[in-house]
Amino acid sequence: MLSLRSRSLLVSQKATLWLASSLLLIDLLAILFGVFMRYIAGGAPIWTDELARYLIIASVLLAMGAVWIEGGHMRVALIERLLPSGLCRLLNVYQWLLTITLAIGGAVVSYRYAMSVSMFTSSGLGVSRTIPMLSVPAGFALLAWQALLYGPAPLKTIAEEVE
Repeated sequence: MLSLRSRSLLVSQKATLWLASSLLLIDLLAILFGVFMRYIAGGAPIWTDELARYLIIASVLLAMGAVWIEGGHMRVALIERLLPSGLCRLLNVYQWLLTITLAIGGAVVSYRYAMSVSMFTSSGLGVSRTIPMLSVPAGFALLAWQALLYGPAPLKTIAEEVE
């Protein structure tokens, strides 16, 4: 039986990966529509490039926490393998606290920035720049939330098999 923390982390991971994948699919469709309009119909609307840019940024940032939990991000775990278990545990706590601190800091700073650009509109979509910029603090907040739920446990690594 999974604990409430483990279940919350699992649901949070699945939901954010599903949302990020959906945004990536919409991004792909917008790019394909733009390519079709540009090279087959003779002229692409300007909003397709801008929408694709905003969607790729949002999908990456929303998936950031889930990828961190899965160990799918780029990191070097050499030091963890060489340290004694006590120091390795201390390093794990340090990495966990640093991740949460930077994620919360990133969420606060990017939220303030997103709110400060509310008077500007995007050139292609004609919407307030705050709307697409809110994916940045949302992504950092999800990273902090998922890291907090994960706890100071060792991060998973992708082991390379030598044949």
